[in-house]
Amino acid sequence: MSTAPRPRTSTRDPEELARRLTVWLDTRLPGAKAVGVGVPESNGMSSETLLFDIEHPEPPLRACALRLAADPAAYTVFPVYDMRAQYRTMRLVAEHTDVPVPRVLWLEEDPGPLGAPFFVMERVEGRVPPDVMPYTYEGNWLHAASDDERAHLEAASVGLLARLHDQAPVKEAEFLAAPGNGSPLRRHVDSQRAYYAWVTDGLSRSPLIESAFDRLDDLWPHDEGAPVLNWGDARIGNVVYEGFEPAAVLDWEMASLAPREVDLGWTVYLHRFFQDLTMSFGQPGLPDFLRRDSVERRYAELTGHTPRDMDFHTLYAALRHAIVMLRVAYRQAHFGEVSVPADPDTLILHHGSLRAMVQGSYWD
Repeated sequence: MSTAPRPRTSTRDPEELARRLTVWLDTRLPGAKAVGVGVPESNGMSSETLLFDIEHPEPPLRACALRLAADPAAYTVFPVYDMRAQYRTMRLVAEHTDVPVPRVLWLEEDPGPLGAPFFVMERVEGRVPPDVMPYTYEGNWLHAASDDERAHLEAASVGLLARLHDQAPVKEAEFLAAPGNGSPLRRHVDSQRAYYAWVTDGLSRSPLIESAFDRLDDLWPHDEGAPVLNWGDARIGNVVYEGFEPAAVLDWEMASLAPREVDLGWTVYLHRFFQDLTMSFGQPGLPDFLRRDSVERRYAELTGHTPRDMDFHTLYAALRHAIVMLRVAYRQAHFGEVSVPADPDTLILHHGSLRAMVQGSYWD
């Protein structure tokens, strides 16, 4: 069983990055050397991650991870990579909540040392539910876990969102507000419209994505709810687990100020994306894991806030994911890895489920 080849994520030379990292590290910690530099198997499709150890008398050895803004030569997924905002967000979460995040060490905004801005954080050891092959496939640690173990992981993971939304101060997170006018939700959606326009500039537009935007207008919440600090890419594939307990929450590049349900919709739908993909290959997947009803119920129990308008928010999550996937597909075409078909909607791996959501039949 296989899926399409994993798209290229960078044009950078890892050995050259390692050399330049050691030169830079000496400016922050004289005499230090970066050793064991490498990339994780799950290196993302957007910002790049480097793993390395610091060799220095004090400390003798420190395990670190570095988040590097995407390589502009690699046809980036997003138009802007604000590493300072990610750094500030992780510090804010660490200082004001009990959500576990890696301790950030240094921020480098000068693109000179490594070719792009970056920040360094301590590395947290543990297990991450894989994207490739997805954790819903047979053969990985989460699929092999017992029902009780997965139930514990699910409850603890929903608890991360509950604590983040309840504890993080909104005023201190205002730097994450989307630009423009209107409510936080309206500005958030408008920013996605602008992103879609950027993705399709000079290229084929997606009738399906545009119909999904129209459907959002039909489903728009009467009461949008107050904004909270949203994690953004709120899914278990961005959590390091010690056993089945969250040890570190990763990847804050999509953090924003938005209603609680924006995060919840992303959590619910991104699991369904992997579940639907797994079932399309003839495997049962994990049909009883991260179900929409159980996520909503658990979140309400923890916060006292009953999630609202989740048809809107799960559709919005699927729509946002579709725009990202369309950009990734166009990047593959840019590098000659795929050809662009006559119907651009087929470049969206979950076009069937997105169309069903637009038609109102997906959750039947």
